Amino acid sequence: MSDQVTLAVVGAGNRGQQYARLAAGTGRARVVAVAEPLAARREVVAREYDLPADAVFEDWTALAARPRLADAVVVATQDRDHVGPAVAFADAGYHILLEKPVAPTEEEGLAIAAAAERSGVRLAVCHVLRYTPHTRLVKDLLGRIGALVAVQHLEPVGWWHFAHSYVRGNWRRADRATPLLLAKACHDVDWLQYVVGRRAVRVSSFGSLFHFRPEQAPPGASDRCVTCRVEPDCPYSAVRLYNSCLGNPNRERWPLGTVVDTFTADAVDAALRDGPYGRCVYACDNDAVDHQVVNIEYEGGVTASITVSAFTPMSDRKTRIMGTRGYLETDGQRVYVYDFVTGTGETVEVPHDGADAARGHGGGDAGLVDAFLAALSTADPDLITTGPTESLASHRVVWAAERARRDGTVVTL
Repeated sequence: MSDQVTLAVVGAGNRGQQYARLAAGTGRARVVAVAEPLAARREVVAREYDLPADAVFEDWTALAARPRLADAVVVATQDRDHVGPAVAFADAGYHILLEKPVAPTEEEGLAIAAAAERSGVRLAVCHVLRYTPHTRLVKDLLGRIGALVAVQHLEPVGWWHFAHSYVRGNWRRADRATPLLLAKACHDVDWLQYVVGRRAVRVSSFGSLFHFRPEQAPPGASDRCVTCRVEPDCPYSAVRLYNSCLGNPNRERWPLGTVVDTFTADAVDAALRDGPYGRCVYACDNDAVDHQVVNIEYEGGVTASITVSAFTPMSDRKTRIMGTRGYLETDGQRVYVYDFVTGTGETVEVPHDGADAARGHGGGDAGLVDAFLAALSTADPDLITTGPTESLASHRVVWAAERARRDGTVVTL
């Protein structure tokens, strides 16, 4: 492989563009092709990397049919569209950076893993939380609290984020994407698997679509925010959310970039009048649960509980870890450790700067991309901690939790 890893981007939405920019920004990778069905997104990538016309494709199948154009491919298509491109590009000899979740079903996940294994290519799943400075710090400090006994973990999705992605957006229905736990909180299940370091053996789960239903609509609500007389008092106003993003480059990139291609007030107004993101949250075709609790028992009796909720500010995850000699608590920005012997505590700041945090998931996006590129250039697979084996292990916990929630049972893994 040359000094620079060449990359093709399959799926040029927010995540695909993020990974491509981070890779190119290292100077160790070069984007040489893109496949994306939406013209505006496809053209953004083609312009940014000065791609020739014969390296720009409307469909991934056309790219896969060509002789191999790159060392590796970023597969960031919609959740239900991972298996086709992942298998095809693995069979064609591309190393793969695969957006999470691996696939909506275990059968498809196993097909992707098998394709990578028979082709001998590297496959990294984008469970970016493993690659953050925060995670490294937590792992380093765990030894100070003795044997790990129990974990309490909160994924605060955020009220407006949930409305954007899981009520109005692409992940609002399990039959068109994946269930909320797989779409959003597979990160959290995977992170706990990594921190606890034991195999999960039993899972239970409870949750439902509590609030974003027609019967919860306030009196006088319209089916669109732009025509609704109660919109000014609604926490989930699309008018307030998307107009507030104008002029802020980070918020224009996301969430506004999923709503409009042109960042103007007129474009936002048109999208809210006619598009899916202007719908009332009580008048959508959504079925994603808006709160869920997952309880996990690991080997040796260690337990963990995960709460995923729409009804929070959007913020970093909150975690409490209880050990036999101490206690650890973290909000993603700092870690507090309490020692039972001395009866004293210490707060340790997470060692990252603002630039790292701005690069996504507290530096996890950049950490993942760095690890993936290093694994390719050095041929060291151990640099990737989210390969298919590790990721499918945590996905199996998610699939079991969904069965437990639907069937009202405790599932043994």
